Amino acid sequence: MPHDSILTDRRTTDAISDLDVARQVLTTEAAGLHALSNSLDRSFAAAVDRLSTATGRIVVTGMGKSGHVARKIAATLASTGAPSLFVHPAEASHGDLGMIVEGDAVLALSNSGETAELADLVEHCHRFGLPLVAITARAESALATAADVALLLPPAAEACPMGLAPTTSTTMQMALGDALAVALLTRRGFTAQDFRRFHPGGRLGQRLRRVKDAMHKGDALPLATPDTLMDRALVTMTEKRFGCLGVTGPDGRLIGILTDGDLRRAMAPDLLTRPVGTIMTRDPRTIGPDALADEALRAMNASERRVTALFVVDAAGTPVGILHLHDLLRVGQA
Repeated sequence: MPHDSILTDRRTTDAISDLDVARQVLTTEAAGLHALSNSLDRSFAAAVDRLSTATGRIVVTGMGKSGHVARKIAATLASTGAPSLFVHPAEASHGDLGMIVEGDAVLALSNSGETAELADLVEHCHRFGLPLVAITARAESALATAADVALLLPPAAEACPMGLAPTTSTTMQMALGDALAVALLTRRGFTAQDFRRFHPGGRLGQRLRRVKDAMHKGDALPLATPDTLMDRALVTMTEKRFGCLGVTGPDGRLIGILTDGDLRRAMAPDLLTRPVGTIMTRDPRTIGPDALADEALRAMNASERRVTALFVVDAAGTPVGILHLHDLLRVGQA
C-alpha cells in the first residue's frame, strides 16, 4: 500500500476514534445532567429562598475546578440582577473574609465537601449568621452538614476514562448554578430591559436596544393627510427617503401608509391627481417606541409581505417616529 494511503487511513481512524471519544463524553455528561434534573427536590427551592433574602451580595466560592465554575456562576448571577462576586477560599483566610459582610449570602462549591480551604469561610458564615448554601456530592460531608441548605449532586460517572478528572461533576455544578440564577431572576421578574442595563456592549447589547433609541422623529417623519394629492405626496416621499409615506387622520392617528408597491399597483395616467387616501394601504404594521429592536426586526419580517420601514406610534396611535431596516443595520441588529 502506498505510504500516502497508509497515512490517510491512520488519520481517518484517528478522526473516528476522536469522534467516538467526544460523543461518549457528551453522552456521559448529558446522563449526569439528566440525573441531576431528576434528583432536584425541595432543597432547591430552599436554596433559592436563602439566596433571594440576601440584601448584600451572593458570594460564590470554591477551590480548583470548583473555583473556576464558581467564578462563572458569580458572573452569571451578577449579569442577571443578583449582585455577586467570587472569593477565593484560600485568600479568604488571609484577609479576604473582610469582603463578606452582613447581608451577604454564600454559595460554596466542593464536590467532595471536604475542601480544607473552605473551613475558615464556613466558620465566618456561622459567626455572622450569613446564609450558607452548599453544592456538593456528599450528604455526610463537612460542608453539607455545616450548610443551611445542601444541594446534592447525584452519583454520576466522570467523563474521563480514568474517572478522575472533574468533568461530569463540574458540568453539573455549572448547570445547577445556571438553574439558581434563572430561578432568582424569575422570582424578581427580571426583564429583557433590565438585562440590557448590564449588557450595553456587543451584539447582545444591540439586540436589547429599544426602538426609540434608533428611530427618526420630528421633521424627519414622512407624513400626509388622505386628501393630499399624489404629486405633492411623491415630493414628500422623495425628500424623506424612507420609501414610504404615513397617512394621518383628522385626530392625528396613523390610518394608512403609501409605499412603492402601492404606487406600482396604482400606476395610471391620472396617478398624480389622485388623493393619497385612494391609493394607500390601510391599517399598516406599526410598533411602539419602547419595543426592542429585535422585536422590530421580527415585525418587519412577519408574514409573506416583508417591509423595510415601520412607523412608531404611541398608545393613542399617533406616529412619533419611523424606523428603517438600515437603522437596525446601523446598530448591529439586522
